[in-house]
Amino acid sequence: MTVPVRLGLRANARQFGLLVGLNALVGAMVGLERSVLPLVGKEDFGLRSTSTVLAFVLAFGAAKALTNLAAGDLAERLGRKRLLVIGWLVALPMPVLIGLAPSWWFIVAANLLLGVNQGLAWSMTVVMKIDLAGPKRRGLALGLNEAAGYVGVAGSAFVTGVLAASYAPRTVVWAGAALIAVAGLLLSVFAVRDTGEHVELEQQAHAGKSGHATLRSAFAQTTRDPVLRACSQAGLVNNLNDALAWGLAPLYLAAHGADVRQIAVVTAAYPVVWGAGQLVTGWLSDDIGRKPLIVGGMITQAAALGLLVAGGGAFRPSLAAAALLGVGTAMVYPTLLAAVSDASQPRDRARVVGVYRFWRDFGFVLGAVIAGIGADAASPRVAVLIVAALTGASGLLVAATHWQPRPGLRATSIPMTEGEH
Repeated sequence: MTVPVRLGLRANARQFGLLVGLNALVGAMVGLERSVLPLVGKEDFGLRSTSTVLAFVLAFGAAKALTNLAAGDLAERLGRKRLLVIGWLVALPMPVLIGLAPSWWFIVAANLLLGVNQGLAWSMTVVMKIDLAGPKRRGLALGLNEAAGYVGVAGSAFVTGVLAASYAPRTVVWAGAALIAVAGLLLSVFAVRDTGEHVELEQQAHAGKSGHATLRSAFAQTTRDPVLRACSQAGLVNNLNDALAWGLAPLYLAAHGADVRQIAVVTAAYPVVWGAGQLVTGWLSDDIGRKPLIVGGMITQAAALGLLVAGGGAFRPSLAAAALLGVGTAMVYPTLLAAVSDASQPRDRARVVGVYRFWRDFGFVLGAVIAGIGADAASPRVAVLIVAALTGASGLLVAATHWQPRPGLRATSIPMTEGEH
């Protein structure tokens, strides 16, 4: 007997739970590098320029941004599951490149592959959860997704940092990457189901409205629509300060006397607070709206970066700043994705989310450039202050944007399970 397709978290609990767990593995792939890779550049390869060290962040961000842009369009043409599997296949050569790298540029090449992996695998877990959840609890669904991903980032960042105190850091990274990539691929091939039928079901509530035919039109919509435009710039600035936290913070702390275990604690605190906080903020945005959380989150991030500078690189103030940065990012991250989904039709969703994620992850590129040039030309302190100012200004820009009511708050004819209304 064919099981009817229904929307809602309860109706799709098993598949949704699988995607949550899978996204924890996607996050763990990038978390492997958070604590130790900048130090590997300095210690294993003798790099002196911060800009050169941060080339791996730039490569990752550029590859992920462009892949996000393509993934939204390809998801409509090829299907969500197929792209998810391709994302894990792309990750398989990464451990080899890191483990056998004769120069830093092999590490940079590995991060190009990591960017493609994240752009495909994370994008598809996001879009598939949105497909399954329907409009009523979209914020909660994305909070669960992003929480799993960034708890995965935090867990692997902490474990990598701890193990790097006893084993060669590069060995820890490539061995962990190999295990995670194989596990993610097997789960995607044998357990995940595509969500195309859920998209068609939700589209029935948009009678008389056709989807955008091309990626170009979705790109134009994201540029014209004030809410989508505000979300895109906020996402870009959010990942700009994330690039700083990833690439510059370990070097900044090491320069002020922190050991590898202390660096691991600080670099893990940020994504673990970020990840766990999204369990609350995603749900909260469904009830109080998207805009207050986005504005408050950006201002909180700016304050956290100011605290990092004021603490002068000492361990305790840096740990407090990392936790506060995690709070601000938790307020912003799932809420932006939910806001973008609110503003798009179901058949357009993958493309519009892909365009948003392109702009958001282009922030990694700008963050690596600003952090690298700022640190080399002036000091890490100046680079952090520049990013703090940009983050505060971004929050004010969202505050000045007129926000439409959420479509999920209006009655629809979409079948939901009991308890989802």
